[in-house]
Amino acid sequence: MGARAERVLVAMSGGVDSAVAAARLVEAGHEVVGVTLHLWDYPSGTPERSRCCAPEDAHDARLVADHLGIPHYTFDRRALFARDVVAPFVEAYLAGATPSPCVACNRTVKMHELFGLADTLGAARIATGHYARIVADAAGRPRLHAGRDPRKDQSYFLHMLGLVDLGRLVLPLGDSTKEEVRAEAHARGLPGAGKGESQELCFVPTGDYASFVEARAPGRVRPGPILNERGDVVGAHDGLHRFTVGQRRGLGVTLGKPAFVTALEPERDAVVIGDDPVSAAAELAEGSWCDDVAFPLRAEVKVRSHQRPQPATIEEIRGDAGVRWRVRFDAPVRAVAPGQVAVAYHDDRVLGGGTIVRAVGAIA
Repeated sequence: MGARAERVLVAMSGGVDSAVAAARLVEAGHEVVGVTLHLWDYPSGTPERSRCCAPEDAHDARLVADHLGIPHYTFDRRALFARDVVAPFVEAYLAGATPSPCVACNRTVKMHELFGLADTLGAARIATGHYARIVADAAGRPRLHAGRDPRKDQSYFLHMLGLVDLGRLVLPLGDSTKEEVRAEAHARGLPGAGKGESQELCFVPTGDYASFVEARAPGRVRPGPILNERGDVVGAHDGLHRFTVGQRRGLGVTLGKPAFVTALEPERDAVVIGDDPVSAAAELAEGSWCDDVAFPLRAEVKVRSHQRPQPATIEEIRGDAGVRWRVRFDAPVRAVAPGQVAVAYHDDRVLGGGTIVRAVGAIA
């Protein structure tokens, strides 16, 4: 942001990152308004808590706001979150896909709602605690770049944002490491400076995705066969939702050698296992691309948020299914799972991405 003071709406999750983001903006002289989106409730007795979404987190965010002397508001978006994030998450697992709910949340809930609330509250900008950067290109247009800390970079989850949104977004932590942010929280005496980080989804804090899906899809989980790559039945499973492409542990069968999930086939409720799966290409749908991108596109592509980007060529293809994109990797990539998101980079700049609908073992 420039030196001119502005009213900035800060998304406050109750965690350390958003607390430091808000503190930096207050120190810079901006009129800061804290906002927490109440997205989820936990059953009584849940042993783990998220680092966003729940009433407890809204309370923690309010403590930080009081410490900083800024107003704070909580808005109930539970119904929206359940409809646009949780329900598709369950459906994807039932269909043998591996969803990316944090991308879905940023696309359909958090960013959409925050920009709308900013308009309602008269804020010129919104700010979040994401570890990513916005850098102006040679023409002065805002572009999304990876955060300086590669271990915490979250640009993958914001790849769908366009020029207008990026022009209003502030990312105060993009040039910081997690260690620097944590130390600053302690130095500022911010409430919750020692609060830990959740390593799981905010709405499945225990990490038991299978039980979560089963509880929300009674009577819809179907058992089926486990097949080797020749099509022989080598075992049985209790539901596709318990597996993902590339999985090695918990298969329930042995082949006398290391075995991995190579495919999930919902049309016959089958789990296919074999050698470590690698793909030469992936087909994408629901693409979001920067306005200056042209195809074919040379890029480095991540098929998971913490994967090292892999060099590839991306082509636009048109057919009966509408516009899709094919990513041809320079070298085969392991565990390309339908439902996950592929994001393209040039150096550390985000070019866009899309949802993987099909992995291709070989391309002619």
